[in-house]
Amino acid sequence: MTRDKRIEHEIAHGKFLLEKGAGEIWNWESPAGKERWKRRVNMLTGHITSTDQVLELGCGTGYFTRELVKTGASITAIDISPDLLEEAKKNVTEKNARFIQDNAYAMNFESNSFNTVVGSSVLHHLELSKALPEIYRVLKPGGKLFFTEPNMMNPQIALQKNIPYIKKLAGDSPDETAFFDGS
Repeated sequence: MTRDKRIEHEIAHGKFLLEKGAGEIWNWESPAGKERWKRRVNMLTGHITSTDQVLELGCGTGYFTRELVKTGASITAIDISPDLLEEAKKNVTEKNARFIQDNAYAMNFESNSFNTVVGSSVLHHLELSKALPEIYRVLKPGGKLFFTEPNMMNPQIALQKNIPYIKKLAGDSPDETAFFDGS
């Protein structure tokens, strides 16, 4: 699959998330979802200080960005989807956050721009062999990476990511790999 096609799929996925309601799709509002969310937030923000320059990959609607800004750090949140970015800008108005449409495979930042890179449920949307070198390029030497991803050991997630009909029904983009893309 060409990179352009994958990016097109992710932009379409962003439109789908807005139409269907991202929180409902991700189930963040259920008791279990709230508990899962709290653990993710604590894990990802617990290592961030107010002096950090943080890059958030795949910010989506800004759901996680709202938590990042509370650290006082300077947050640069990127997403490939212009629709999701517009929603994120509405949801997060704090001055220490800025939103940029950008491509994780060729980011428009100078090398060594960030001392922390974070993301929640974004890596499985990326071709890691292309994204990781670029993430490393913008990360300062000695910088920190923190990501959370769906648990493939969870039978529900394993089915959702690996059975095309369920994947489509659940609203996943066609290229989500959960790191097992057959290559």
